[in-house]
Amino acid sequence: MNALLVIGAGPAGLMAAAEASRRGLKTILLERNEKPARKLMITGKGRCNLTNNVTGVEQLVANVPVNGKFLYGAFSRFMPADTIAFFESRGVKLKTERGNRVFPVSDKASDVVDALRKAAAGAQMVQGRAAGLLIENAEVKGAVTEAGERISANRVIVATGGVSYPATGSTGDGYELARRAGHAIVELKPSLVPLTAHEGFCTDLQGLSLRNIALKVVDTQTGKTVYKDFGEMLFTHFGVSGPVVLSASSHMRDMAKGKYELFVDLKPALTPEMLDARILRDFTENPNKNFINALNLLLPKKLVPVMVRLSGIAPGTKTNGITAKQRSDFAALLKAFRITVNGFRPVEEAIVTSGGVKVSEINPKTMESKLVKGLYFAGEVIDADAYTGGFNLQIAFSTGFLAGLSASDQHN
Repeated sequence: MNALLVIGAGPAGLMAAAEASRRGLKTILLERNEKPARKLMITGKGRCNLTNNVTGVEQLVANVPVNGKFLYGAFSRFMPADTIAFFESRGVKLKTERGNRVFPVSDKASDVVDALRKAAAGAQMVQGRAAGLLIENAEVKGAVTEAGERISANRVIVATGGVSYPATGSTGDGYELARRAGHAIVELKPSLVPLTAHEGFCTDLQGLSLRNIALKVVDTQTGKTVYKDFGEMLFTHFGVSGPVVLSASSHMRDMAKGKYELFVDLKPALTPEMLDARILRDFTENPNKNFINALNLLLPKKLVPVMVRLSGIAPGTKTNGITAKQRSDFAALLKAFRITVNGFRPVEEAIVTSGGVKVSEINPKTMESKLVKGLYFAGEVIDADAYTGGFNLQIAFSTGFLAGLSASDQHN
């Protein structure tokens, strides 16, 4: 049967189906969920950071630490500017925020999903779960569903996503399909994931969100800073999360307990000298206050007892009894609040799955398998992942577009 079967109606699958059906190829879109793109609906806290408005392929590749060079072809065929034009031409007005992150003006991920669904309306939507690929003489012939239905197609695009957020349908089906087709699967690991911490104070601080902090990640084995950024973080019962922490996690390789330390600058707008002067002013205005009661204008209430404990200064010490050395050391503590990382949270809690179908077995110019004719891969199922900021969705759109284009070119 001269047709394309796209397995998975996430961002990569919908983009692939949209391009192939637009080019006149009979396209069937197989999705296990009742509604497509469930994971996309929750990205960016429901706002959907759909791409990053960088202008060059080199800049894109620089933000993909895992197999970025493999994506040169896909990025070259479908850049962030193409993503922006794709959605804006379909009525989704976009805006660019800090760090070149692109969001819908409406701040609604549903607008992005609706545009993708309409673009892929030329494809026949079928609800079901792929149980296996049909392959004869190293050529794909379609797939069979869990219900036993055979779907005939001489081209198949596997775009089933990763294993993070399994409640949205990302349960790793594509890895098993690829493995049975003869492909190697690189070990699956979490990326853009919360971190567990050694220190017990994280539990005490659970629920506290710190805005406008600077974060630095240091590899304790080499002493090198592997990541630094400015933004928001969140304390949890197990450790830390939030935007800058999730970004930091993708820079942590070969994770081991104690290998990485986080240093949080609670007052990045102030130099150590300026912060010391600020603390001195607060103390001078309240000379008879206990130390623990003199910090409420400086720190969030929940953070005060933790910082007092870490300072080594007795909570009941009067502020006029605190020495210049103690005050200077306390300012240094606020500029480098240390948290020791134990490890990643489970991959199911990650925004992105690192690992997947080995890229050396995929043609980077077409996204077609080098092992099975007519079989293509797109999106998170491929072993390529990026930093936060819209880059991972751009990978999905670029690889989905290229897979759909290549399948239809074969047709034509």
